[in-house]
Amino acid sequence: MSTQPDAGGHFGTYGGRYVPEVLMSPLEELEHTFLEAREDPAFQRELDELLRTYAGRPTPLYFARRLTEKLGGARIYLKREDLLHTGAHKINNCLGQALLVRRMGKKRVVAETGAGQHGVATATACALFGFECVVYMGEEDMRRQRLNVFRMRLLGAKVVGVASGSRTLKDAISEAMRDWVTNVATTHYLLGSALGSHPYPLMVREFHKVMGIEAREQIQGIEGRLPDAVIACVGGGSNAIGIFHPFVADAGVKLIGVEAGGRGVGLGEHAARFSGGSPGVLHGARSYLLQDENGQVSLTHSVSAGLDYALVGPEHAWLHDNRRAEYVSVDDAKALSAARLLSQTEGIIPALESSHAVAEAAARAPKAAGQVFLVNVSGRGDKDIDIYRENLKELDEA
Repeated sequence: MSTQPDAGGHFGTYGGRYVPEVLMSPLEELEHTFLEAREDPAFQRELDELLRTYAGRPTPLYFARRLTEKLGGARIYLKREDLLHTGAHKINNCLGQALLVRRMGKKRVVAETGAGQHGVATATACALFGFECVVYMGEEDMRRQRLNVFRMRLLGAKVVGVASGSRTLKDAISEAMRDWVTNVATTHYLLGSALGSHPYPLMVREFHKVMGIEAREQIQGIEGRLPDAVIACVGGGSNAIGIFHPFVADAGVKLIGVEAGGRGVGLGEHAARFSGGSPGVLHGARSYLLQDENGQVSLTHSVSAGLDYALVGPEHAWLHDNRRAEYVSVDDAKALSAARLLSQTEGIIPALESSHAVAEAAARAPKAAGQVFLVNVSGRGDKDIDIYRENLKELDEA
């Protein structure tokens, strides 16, 4: 099956460009710059060098021996994106887009962030390249992710709190897009997930597929074969599409995306787009969207700020409808339990987003004897310590 969007950026009926006229020109400029850069060996050499010497690629593929022994069944391998500079996979895309910003001759960057890791990675890349950086973040997420707010400011970024709506990621994206519309001549919008109008879903995937390319080679070197399943959390979907992409053509490899099951099945209690949503348009793209009977975008909830978004990336919608990938949800309690399990069996404290993928692997492993699971640990848990403390109070007693 083809994994390339059509000329309008559609994966089947998903994706596309649903934006005001003022944004068509900058999107076309970005598309032209990206496609040109993708074919430029000098661009790729510079990006590869930055990923290697600055970001810390390749990341290791780690056999989780004690976790495997405790669960029984499948052998579990962890792709250690948590070991990258800034603490998550987000730096891959930010370095790639920063090179495009320089290529376009722009000096100012705006971005959105939920859990803060994309904001930190954007601020890091802007500091490295000397760009002005403004990051929009919902006030609720700023409360949940105070450490990352400070990190962004330390790196020289201006962090703008967003008080509208749910005060989370959806609202931060809306404000970043308003800024971009107003300052489009000088500003690039460094979108952090495989969302938004074409070429963003394609471009973000291309900058993140390095994860899957590495993992595919690594698992074959260790096990002598491909994994039976690749498991990753899905908010917008950047870490999942990056690690899934190099395995899409391998029919024997299950691709399992894990959404946020939140605290219940009612609308507004979760961020599970495939089980609770329907096709709709948000922030420039058509995909599965959590919306009410009147087509209004629903509030969402997840203990993880990075999974708390109403729309899923359009390529994930296409993979879902073509039954090439399976999408499930894990609730807050199971994600928190999985974080504790991984921490205490392997000495690895995962990001709350990644904990959702660990939880799904842990649920499936006992019934999968002889199989090999590859789990993407997309980020480390430093940023989530306050949330862990709130929810695991028994560990925080005086």
